[in-house]
Amino acid sequence: MLIETGMRKGEAAALKWIDIDLDNHFITIDETLDITAKNKEKLFGDTNRQWQGHNKGILGDRYHHDLDLVLCREDGNFMPKSSLFNAFSRILQRCDLPSLPIHSLRHTCAVLLLESGANMKFVQEQLGHGSIQITSDVCAKSQARSRKAI
Repeated sequence: MLIETGMRKGEAAALKWIDIDLDNHFITIDETLDITAKNKEKLFGDTNRQWQGHNKGILGDRYHHDLDLVLCREDGNFMPKSSLFNAFSRILQRCDLPSLPIHSLRHTCAVLLLESGANMKFVQEQLGHGSIQITSDVCAKSQARSRKAI
């Protein structure tokens, strides 16, 4: 999901089921998760659904229904960003691939968009970069690393 959308890890952690339109193949990304928040009201800033349904039934009132997160713990509570890092690292290790930061998926998304014919302005808007220069710099660095690896 991260490589296809280019979303940041905090944006992935904040993704709710209501943000996903499966019929139209569209995801709305408009929040990020702040794991340092003091309460649930401040938690959000500017897996498998069937598995979650099973856990909701078992845990009842102890399940965090109010959060409605896509990527969450068994009880529906938010998943710390470190859990996303650790899961990504384990996947790379199992596939016998070199270690990479999870943020590299965002950069890969940008390069894939450009290579598929998207223009730089579109990529900037998709990734939510403040300027086209940031997008250009990220893509140039990612492409240079790719060439170096070959």
